Amino acid sequence: MADKNIENEIKKRRTFAIISHPDAGKTTLTEKFLLFGGAINTAGSVKGKANSKYAVSDWMDIEKERGISVTSSVLQFNYEGYCINILDTPGHQDFSEDTYRTLMAADSAVMVIDASKGVEAQTIKLFKVCVMRHIPIFTFINKMDRDARDTFELLDEIENVLGIRTCPMNWPIGSGKEFKGVYDRETKMVDTFEAISTGGAKKAAETQYHIEDQELKDLIGPYLYDQFKEEIELVDGATDEVDLEKVQKGELSPVFFGSALNTFGIDMFLNYFLKMTTPPLGRMSDQGVIDPVTEPFSAFVFKIQANMNKAHRDRIAFMRICSGKFEAGMEVYHAASKRKLKLSQPQQLMAQDRKIVEEAYAGDVIGVFDPGLFSIGDTLTFPGKKYQYEGIPTFAPEHFCRVVQMNTMKRKQFVQGVTQIAQEGAIQIFQEFTAGLSEIIVGVVGVLQFDVLKYRLENEYGCEIRLEPIPYNYIRWVKDPSTDLTKLKRVSDVKKVKDMKGNPLLLFANEWVINQVLEHNEGLELLEFRKN
Repeated sequence: MADKNIENEIKKRRTFAIISHPDAGKTTLTEKFLLFGGAINTAGSVKGKANSKYAVSDWMDIEKERGISVTSSVLQFNYEGYCINILDTPGHQDFSEDTYRTLMAADSAVMVIDASKGVEAQTIKLFKVCVMRHIPIFTFINKMDRDARDTFELLDEIENVLGIRTCPMNWPIGSGKEFKGVYDRETKMVDTFEAISTGGAKKAAETQYHIEDQELKDLIGPYLYDQFKEEIELVDGATDEVDLEKVQKGELSPVFFGSALNTFGIDMFLNYFLKMTTPPLGRMSDQGVIDPVTEPFSAFVFKIQANMNKAHRDRIAFMRICSGKFEAGMEVYHAASKRKLKLSQPQQLMAQDRKIVEEAYAGDVIGVFDPGLFSIGDTLTFPGKKYQYEGIPTFAPEHFCRVVQMNTMKRKQFVQGVTQIAQEGAIQIFQEFTAGLSEIIVGVVGVLQFDVLKYRLENEYGCEIRLEPIPYNYIRWVKDPSTDLTKLKRVSDVKKVKDMKGNPLLLFANEWVINQVLEHNEGLELLEFRKN
């Protein structure tokens, strides 16, 4: 029988990830959520200039310089009696692995779409991951204060490209300079919009009018008002009714319109979101579904990040609590090493800032000090419970570089740096069969990860490196290390390497060679989605 206090705490939890194509305004929206929860006093502009604040969730120097998120950050705030955990993810496709792992830790997703650009490539990729997990997807169509595409066209595109039905919860009146506000379809009230000159702590002034109010008609003008009334009739007749069951199964996406930069439409979105989402639900393990309320503590590691605090050379393992209550100092069972351990320095993070936590509940994300013991996907349970959550898949790298160390005197720092970054899951390291770590090949899913590797090795470990691209696109596991490649005509297109654990792999330059190898040798399997 679960403790009533634990049950109440878990019911208050909401954990969601924010996903979008780069530049749709995802990090700005995250900041404004924090502003509403009182977690921060002013929101920074993401495209930081020398004299302005940076986004709270972008804490790496490279993020501040480029104005993009390259690593997921975890942010928690309280709002209207709920405890909300936001997982802000990188929008750039080169970091989709990090986003994928973060989505494994979320219970629902908020998809941010730019009103002038509609559904973009990266949104499609991330959306498919959400569909695979059947998690609820909420859509926030952002930047309505700029010229936007036709609203019906945007909804059609979401339905046709992403294959999910939509249900607009509110409706915009105009866009760009003509943007007058949003109409709440449930209350039949219109929130009017007045632009503000900057982001920060300010919020666009809002006045509420009933849809039939004469003042509203005067304010927006007869032409826009008539057009808006026609659109509302069309919306009421042509779009899906809101069906909570379908929303929670991820089959119907509630759509909201607003402007994150002007903090407009965000409170309406948050209030509906909290009403329509569920507290943390049970998760599948190798012993069936684990109930978040009745079962004691359990969690899984979905992210590892080294050097969040340069002064301490620390490594933080981020874990999503799946059931029960966590208390500082408690003993837990680590399934991978089959040993009991105490989680030291448990903390909750606001991007780079952190506070030590005494207790946390199912749905929360905590960071613990990692002495090099944890891997992504590890399960931690209450002693006596020995189950494991489903593993987190790894992606096959598509780009490869030879990494050459410029200063051999810094060998130790180099090995430590590449090993740690590999353990975070940002890169994969391969060695030639005959060579040690003196010459390594690094594989990544997205090219931008090479920039991050170079930047971090130089800034965090003081190692200068040169990256030499090598012409391989595919990689495969080899069950039989003595794979006979002599039957191939173009053996130069194949390279034998091994991973960090010594498992033999093959790198290929083209698909033609892969097909030849597959014909001649049974000892190959695809690398895609191999579990840890």
